[in-house]
Amino acid sequence: MGNKRAFAFAAHPDDIEFVMAGTLILLKDAGYEVHYMNLANGSGGSLDRGPEEIARVRLEEAKRAAGLVDAVFHEPLVNDLEIFYEPALLARVSAVMREVGPEILLLQSPQDYMEDHQNAVRLGLTAAFVCGVPNFPVDPPTDTVNQDVTIYHAQPHGNCDPLRQLVTPDFYVDIERSLERKKEMLACHASQKDWLDATQGMGSYIQIMVDLGREVGVMSGRFGVAEGQVNAPPAAPRLPPGAAEPRYGIVDGRP
Repeated sequence: MGNKRAFAFAAHPDDIEFVMAGTLILLKDAGYEVHYMNLANGSGGSLDRGPEEIARVRLEEAKRAAGLVDAVFHEPLVNDLEIFYEPALLARVSAVMREVGPEILLLQSPQDYMEDHQNAVRLGLTAAFVCGVPNFPVDPPTDTVNQDVTIYHAQPHGNCDPLRQLVTPDFYVDIERSLERKKEMLACHASQKDWLDATQGMGSYIQIMVDLGREVGVMSGRFGVAEGQVNAPPAAPRLPPGAAEPRYGIVDGRP
């Protein structure tokens, strides 16, 4: 057993709550120190507030949500739609990953519907990969971490890929006993109710989250409400001796 730290890493405020918070809560219950980070600050999430104002609002909402599970909160690094797979941002994400040193890393699906989500996944994967690679410079300089990291990809938003094809998980997490706390976390993001209704027809966003979880539960053939994991590891070169190699594990039922 490693250091028993779990890291939920996603693109925007409320992404964690939609697709992986139930699993994060269960990990907290199982004794893990949990960490929470949105890579972007939510600056695009309003039709009537400017980017700086809505980013401030969403920062406080995200902090409240993280606080409900006593998660260590990590500040966002960029504005919405500025998540690019490029060296400077990768160096900053990798520094955070080394600082956390997670045993379990929760990421979004690499098949999600927008580029911010997909690029956040790529950055998180590479940051985990280079945790133990001393010749990769990070910003700020941070000591390497030599341990295995187990990586779980959540379901894409809406349980569909960008071409609207249903994504069926390989593995399932029963979140029945964490659902109410997951709903409380999502409710912290109150600024998004009007935004999601106007842009995506999701005014009842908490109920939609529950409905999507129940859809995953039906897919499982076992659970009433669930979060799914898709085992889709990218190709990766062999790591040098002593470096940390990401592993892809199975979650079935409770951690």
